[in-house]
Amino acid sequence: MYETTLWLFSMCLLLGSVVGLLAGLLGIGGGLLVVPALVWLLPKAGIASHLVMHIALATSLASIVMTSMASARNHLKLGNIDFSVVKTLAPGIIAGGLGGSVVAEIIPSHYLPKIFAVIVLCLAIQMLLSMKVINNKPLPNSLACVSSGGIIGLISSLAGIGGGSLTVPYLSYYGIEMRRAIGTASLVGFLIAVSGMIGFIYAGVGSESLPAFSAGYVYLPALFGIAATSMIATRYGAALVSRLPTPTLKKLFAVLLLVISIKMFLS
Repeated sequence: MYETTLWLFSMCLLLGSVVGLLAGLLGIGGGLLVVPALVWLLPKAGIASHLVMHIALATSLASIVMTSMASARNHLKLGNIDFSVVKTLAPGIIAGGLGGSVVAEIIPSHYLPKIFAVIVLCLAIQMLLSMKVINNKPLPNSLACVSSGGIIGLISSLAGIGGGSLTVPYLSYYGIEMRRAIGTASLVGFLIAVSGMIGFIYAGVGSESLPAFSAGYVYLPALFGIAATSMIATRYGAALVSRLPTPTLKKLFAVLLLVISIKMFLS
């Protein structure tokens, strides 16, 4: 058992470095890559198939808690976070994040990869087409913002992502400057990840079939491996932004996501 755990930890160190590099370079959430990678890695480490998707989603959200916290702190120093927007979206975001973990627990496990695949497919198409809708409309009333936050939180939690791919276009549509939209989305992503992670931990507590070193559905060896390298690699990815053709790389990554989502949907 310890040999396979050590092997998985080593693989997650490598995964974290790739995720961190792409996150810094392309500004994408690591969950889009972490979830399918864990779905492939966890069975090889002896994790039961009916637990794989739940553990992948929960562990991805837990890793996003750490990376999004670091990102939000940097944006806070730069004054890129609009706290009035965060305050408006937060109730729905938190409720949606928790709701995603509840829905994932109710849905039969063999449907979860297909739901993830559909969500990632939509995000990949959006990234591929580089849809940037900018409007000057004011944010809608509080009830509409809470509802929108709930939808963003629910979808993000179900996909094991921080939700930046949903939050940034939403804020841009209502005229929030891109720099502040990205900074605000980093803090929103932290709230989504925390609420979703708590939900998955609570849902998994007491389950006798979970592997050792688990906190609910969060698998700690995988979490620590991903976090250990991703938080370092993010800095190097950010440093490469001005040296590499980021828009082209983003489109190539979107194509990769398309392939991943189709493969998961058909498998």
